[in-house]
Amino acid sequence: MQRREVLRLSALAGAAGVLTLDPVTFAHAQERDGEDSADSSDREQARTVTGHLPTGSPDFVYLPVEVPRGVREIAVSYSYDKPTVPAGTQGNACDIGIFDERGTDLGGRGFRGWSGGARTEFAISAEQATPGYLAGPVKAGTWHVVLGPYTVAPQGLDYKVTVTLRFGEPGETPKPVYPPQRAKGRGRAWYRGDSHLHTIHSDGKRTPAEVAAAARAAGLDFITTTEHNTTSSHPVWEGLWGDDLLILTGEEITTRNGHVVALGTDPGVFIDWRYRARDNRFGHYARKIRQAGGLVIPAHPHGTCVGCNWKFGFNEADAVEVWNADFTPDDEVTVQEWDNTLVAAARGDGRWLPAVGHSDAHREPQVVGLPQTVVLADDLSRTAIQEGIRAGRCWIAESSAIDLSFSAVGGRGQHAGIGERLNVARRDEVTVRLKVSGVGPGCSVRLITDQGQLYATALPDSGSADVEWRTTASYAAYVRAEVRRAPKDGGASGVPGPMAAMTNPIWLGEA
Repeated sequence: MQRREVLRLSALAGAAGVLTLDPVTFAHAQERDGEDSADSSDREQARTVTGHLPTGSPDFVYLPVEVPRGVREIAVSYSYDKPTVPAGTQGNACDIGIFDERGTDLGGRGFRGWSGGARTEFAISAEQATPGYLAGPVKAGTWHVVLGPYTVAPQGLDYKVTVTLRFGEPGETPKPVYPPQRAKGRGRAWYRGDSHLHTIHSDGKRTPAEVAAAARAAGLDFITTTEHNTTSSHPVWEGLWGDDLLILTGEEITTRNGHVVALGTDPGVFIDWRYRARDNRFGHYARKIRQAGGLVIPAHPHGTCVGCNWKFGFNEADAVEVWNADFTPDDEVTVQEWDNTLVAAARGDGRWLPAVGHSDAHREPQVVGLPQTVVLADDLSRTAIQEGIRAGRCWIAESSAIDLSFSAVGGRGQHAGIGERLNVARRDEVTVRLKVSGVGPGCSVRLITDQGQLYATALPDSGSADVEWRTTASYAAYVRAEVRRAPKDGGASGVPGPMAAMTNPIWLGEA
């Protein structure tokens, strides 16, 4: 396709952000008179398409493929150029995926896989599919290879796509085996989990077995599989769950304006990602997540990678990931932003969102369970874990070595824990208690309210202590705890050190 034509079609694509290329066609694979079926099964045909995409191309470029009857497997490979660009300028990055004959409609049934930029080739048949893709029959009709030019260099992006059809008997599609919705657990207890994880089914390097082993080594009770824009990992955990480990299914919906963790969606349910904030479609797909039984959790809202920064607002969120992997300045910004939403909720301006933390681990040396969310749940089940998170009955720790309890007590015996409200009069004295252990030397505790930090104390080198502070509901609308490591600059900048643990708030005063 000529550059002039691409530019014209890009303009026509408008707000839809898509471009459809000319279709790729293949000869029909009908057996000829007297042709041996074994000979037919060995046949394959390939077509290669090349083209150029200029800067400012639509988000998604669809290449229609006319698939005839008798195809056993469809295979796709692609490449694109990566020219040198000026300093500070984005180079070429192009994702890939595919939709089958059922179409490319948003939220439709045609989705068959996505690997982003993690793979240069994939194959789909009834019996099996490349990780990131869904096994199933290759039926006749118009399939669509989808290119996602994530960033385009000033010189544009030259691409080459090769589609290969292999003919023969289709075979049988294995029945998926999904993880159970419940593990043995310990009854009502605090359960540790990591609900933002990647394997070879998107851009991770670990196998599901390696992730499960790492989760057990980290002392976790539950994990959630959240691959980028695909559900292909949902049925691959057979034999990896157990009484000690609950495995939930989900997805990291990776849009051009931010990522959202769909935590605990029904197995096999795909949630679309092909929209931007300006399309005003996020509310619709957030409801789709909840209809599938999941929680809506914006991930790394101030992440620094292209497209990672959260632009959809928090009105549709059930919680927010304030701590992603090692605690870094973008997490610091997110925690402060989240705290401002608590202040707004305290004055009656909207509801408050619980904070969670996840590792977003992709490969070694990234640590599964750094950080982890510790949830008070009635049992170790999908429903109970989600209810605990939704209610804010959770706190975040950098490892299972850290333990804490946090509560507030009124003068008449009232008691409230993390995520709860202590129902006391404005002038009644409130005693806040924090017990922490396992953090090691050089740490301090900070108690944060709607006025900011109102109490801080250094922890002994043992990393264990009981901290007590008194206040009233008129002085503090809420209180939450942070355990911080020593600042790397010794405190010269005034910026606190990295987080070791933090809680959701306890609300003070009459509702």
